[in-house]
Amino acid sequence: MHYIIVGAGPSGVTACETIRKLDQEAEITLITGQQEPPYSRMAIPYLLAEKIPESGTYLRHNNEHYTHLNINLVSEKVTEVNADDNSLSLSNGQSLSYDQLLIATGASAISPLIEGIDLASVHNCWTLEDARRIAEKAVAGSSVVLMGAGFIGCIILESLLKRGVHLTVVEMGDRMVPRMMDDTAGGLLKSWCESKGVQILTSCQVSSISETGDALEVAIKGSETLSADLVICATGVKSNMSFLENSSIELDQGIMVNKFLQTNIDNIYAAGDVAQGLDFSDQSWHIQAIQPTAVEHGRIAAINMVKSNSCEHHGSINMNILDTMGLISTSFGQWMGVAGGEEAVLLDKKNYRYLKLQFKDEYLVGVSSLGHTQNIGVVRGLIRGKAKLGVWKERLMKDPSRLMEAFLASSMSQA
Repeated sequence: MHYIIVGAGPSGVTACETIRKLDQEAEITLITGQQEPPYSRMAIPYLLAEKIPESGTYLRHNNEHYTHLNINLVSEKVTEVNADDNSLSLSNGQSLSYDQLLIATGASAISPLIEGIDLASVHNCWTLEDARRIAEKAVAGSSVVLMGAGFIGCIILESLLKRGVHLTVVEMGDRMVPRMMDDTAGGLLKSWCESKGVQILTSCQVSSISETGDALEVAIKGSETLSADLVICATGVKSNMSFLENSSIELDQGIMVNKFLQTNIDNIYAAGDVAQGLDFSDQSWHIQAIQPTAVEHGRIAAINMVKSNSCEHHGSINMNILDTMGLISTSFGQWMGVAGGEEAVLLDKKNYRYLKLQFKDEYLVGVSSLGHTQNIGVVRGLIRGKAKLGVWKERLMKDPSRLMEAFLASSMSQA
């Protein structure tokens, strides 16, 4: 049996390791599409902050890990998948045949269609090569403009400041991290960043970038023009599936999969940021571009490839945990609330502490927080376990900080 996994992020690597545990005799090929060993994008901020070397970003630090597991690494990119004859084409012209195929190609950074976005000193922050180029320009005393204050932008804020740059963030939304924070939390995070010396421009949009001598001129629509040595674009990502456009695999925002992570082709599966998978909270199907979901997808897809759809995926919880210069923010489940639901809020603006709980009937369905770190596991357990709160729903409405007590009470009730 030949298993081919396309994509060497957390999802693809987890899938390879799971297959090997289940099938000691299988032939496993991991197509990485890159020259570096499989690495974690989430480690790139630590690389930029010089906390780790490049090798510290690698998903597995033992150089012989893949050899030991008898996993064949192929650094070429896949250009086409032919499901009719169970084969795929590589960028070097080679063709490979498979019995079972997993597509875990992840996502790529996208940039706005503005003048100057392709200039030499304008970069995404998504790959190791991006990190190398940023490190060359982001030196002490340099001026950096960061386009985008979403999750990607916020995880590299601290690493840029540690390099001693003067940083300006331009966000077209009306608050920071709008996909995981409401107005209150986004406003508090903005104030926190400004207190650390970062200029934050919300409800602003870069209209063009041009070169003036050795510097860049960054024009802000309807506002000022900024001078910069480096512009970093962190304005979103899209699933890597263009090589599948002429295939018979069903595509939407991502690759469509069922509860076994199986596509419309029986022996082809998809996982991670490229898979339009099931959301635990509302049972909808969409891309959930977070690493815990990617790992979960990779494990479940691998089991089903080996054991003929024996492991059903019940959906992943949408969760984000973000450290922005020491201020921890989180969002879990339906953090924005649900129709007919109720919410409870605990706010301490002076100390940058905020907690909002979302309820549907007697169940906790979502949480967002800033500056609260002690109950992260509890929150996940209450939502994932669909714990019926009973009297604790009203107690949490009055005092959202009593999450641990509610969790213990629900655990005892279930027991």
